[in-house]
Amino acid sequence: MANGQNRKDIRPGLEVDIVLKQDQRTGKTTRGIVKDILTKSPTHPHGIKVRLEDGQVGRVQHIVG
Repeated sequence: MANGQNRKDIRPGLEVDIVLKQDQRTGKTTRGIVKDILTKSPTHPHGIKVRLEDGQVGRVQHIVG
């Protein structure tokens, strides 16, 4: 299971666990399918920011599928 800090590991259609902005304090994750990759840099220490198919935006914590 990749950790979501490398942009090259993430592509639309993957199932991922993300942390939403409002859940950053608790660390609660939300599972969904990647629609768009929002982070432009190749890596990010807190996870690559993505938009899920349902419109939620957050940073990838784990890549599931």
